[in-house]
Amino acid sequence: MLEKFFRLKENNTTVKTEIAAGITTFMTMAYILAVNPSILGDAGMDPNAVLIATCIASFIGTLCMAFMANLPFALSAGMGLNAYLAYTVVLGQGVSWQVALFAVFVEGLIFIVLSLTNVREAIFNAIPLTLKKGVSVGIGLFIAFIGLQNAGLAVDSSTLVTITNFTENFSTKGICALLAVIGLFITAILYIKNVRGAILIGIVVTWGLGIVCQFAGIYVPNPEMGAYSLLPAGIMSADFSALGKTFGQCFKIDFSAVGIFNFVVVVFSFLFVDLFDTLGTLIGVATKADMLDEEGHLPNVKPALISDAIATSAGAVLGTSTVTTFVESSAGVAAGGRTGLTALTTGVLFLLATLFSPLFTSIPSFATAPALIFVGFLMFETVVEIRFDGENLVEAIPAYLCILAMPLFYSISEGICLGVISYVVLKAFTGKAKEVKPLIYILAVLFVLKYVFL
Repeated sequence: MLEKFFRLKENNTTVKTEIAAGITTFMTMAYILAVNPSILGDAGMDPNAVLIATCIASFIGTLCMAFMANLPFALSAGMGLNAYLAYTVVLGQGVSWQVALFAVFVEGLIFIVLSLTNVREAIFNAIPLTLKKGVSVGIGLFIAFIGLQNAGLAVDSSTLVTITNFTENFSTKGICALLAVIGLFITAILYIKNVRGAILIGIVVTWGLGIVCQFAGIYVPNPEMGAYSLLPAGIMSADFSALGKTFGQCFKIDFSAVGIFNFVVVVFSFLFVDLFDTLGTLIGVATKADMLDEEGHLPNVKPALISDAIATSAGAVLGTSTVTTFVESSAGVAAGGRTGLTALTTGVLFLLATLFSPLFTSIPSFATAPALIFVGFLMFETVVEIRFDGENLVEAIPAYLCILAMPLFYSISEGICLGVISYVVLKAFTGKAKEVKPLIYILAVLFVLKYVFL
């Protein structure tokens, strides 16, 4: 049965190898189960409900990837997209999280249509390979910047951002920032030593050090300053009633309080960000896993795109942000995963993780921050594949602007906008206009119009 579904012999792999690769992928991306509830919790959503929703949505999306695309990629709530929902749409624009989730649901449906009509696949293939690599690097820096903020290491200042003062409020914020630094080194050392699940282990060890500091009186819980007890609220629970706090809430919104026009703008915002964020993440995964062909195309990209579109709408109904392919899937590929059986294994583990929701939601942000910073490094590695010399400058400069804009403008979509626009301008004014595909010209015009009218 497994051979029939996943064509193991054709892909030169075995059941044992695929299952081991699936476990590896899960261990490298399980940090999302601690990070996503923390990020969406900032938007006012119940962390326990978000955790359960994330597990189930990850299972659905990864299952689709396994059987529809037969690719060893796993899906979960995308980093960057969850930050966009929480910090830009909800906290920045003042939109309720229920409306934001409904917007995610609607744009997921639109993406299913776009995927079926080859629009997303055409956009994926039209983006220059160098710019694709720049997108991957830029997303990495953006995620790392979020990690620095969650750790309390990067704070507001007269220079817009600076490093924190460790000695100020040391028993609360200071010690947490210091533990995040220690956790980053622990994660890096484990990864260098090729320890499987290095990122997840780094989270657990950092959290454990925090608990030790609390018992020693170095860390002092102070709810008024946002410093709570680090002891876990529980380990296992078969009570999934918390899911009711987010399940179906995307349909319980008052449009009169939002306004149809404002809602359309929110949907367009998600549509825009998700389109290029998902493409960017899929590019990053495929590039990292060396699965793109010589022209920069990904085989079976259409069913892969449909899978994340289905998972996005399902996730919104369950109560989580946009579900997309994870760059950590490349860890499973490195372990030998070549087919959907790897993805299926990872999906099943996500489903089982729902039983450990109390444990995951107890993990503090300073323990998950090192994971974000290190994931940023893993995506940053692609920068060495960008050539910054001679005739390659016309493509390297747009990639650089893309990389620069994402963390500094706190937006993945802005980075892609500037990357595409600058690519077209430089090609047009250096005598290489014919090298630009028509779809990229259209995208550049649309991006310019976005700045003019939105």
